[in-house]
Amino acid sequence: MSSSLRDDGAGDESRGGEGLEEDLAVVRRFLARQHVVTLATGQGEALWCASCFYALDAASMTLYLLTSPQSQHGQLMSANPRVAGTVARQTRNVAQIQGIQFTAHIACLAGDDEAWARRCYYRRFPLARLRSAPIWALRLMRVKMTDNRCGFAHKRHWQRQNEEGVY
Repeated sequence: MSSSLRDDGAGDESRGGEGLEEDLAVVRRFLARQHVVTLATGQGEALWCASCFYALDAASMTLYLLTSPQSQHGQLMSANPRVAGTVARQTRNVAQIQGIQFTAHIACLAGDDEAWARRCYYRRFPLARLRSAPIWALRLMRVKMTDNRCGFAHKRHWQRQNEEGVY
């Protein structure tokens, strides 16, 4: 596994071919156009969901978000970095439904990675500079996208390869 958040082989799809490159490009465009992720966190019997604003680092397929480690989800993420979640386009028109479900690893950042992530986040949300909170990297591991614009229940898939801890 690469130590850099910015150069980590995020383009290594689970199957070869142009179709998968296209799927990854569509997923990246979708994530770039949205701004709220819903996280599902858990440790033992404790479960919690949280919605957070995010900034996308498309090259590394990582979402950056600000949240307190003292929040319910922050405590659970600190105890168990395996999370799942969704990003969904809000529409009433069934033919326009788009969204992703994912699994990911999350970590609170420090040092150079923190500085890089804050630049990405503040570029997207300049007012966030007024809030003092740790920044986290949500490293997407597996993504399933539903895109009804391509036909009812049309699916696209992407999975990170060649890393320990993929689940």
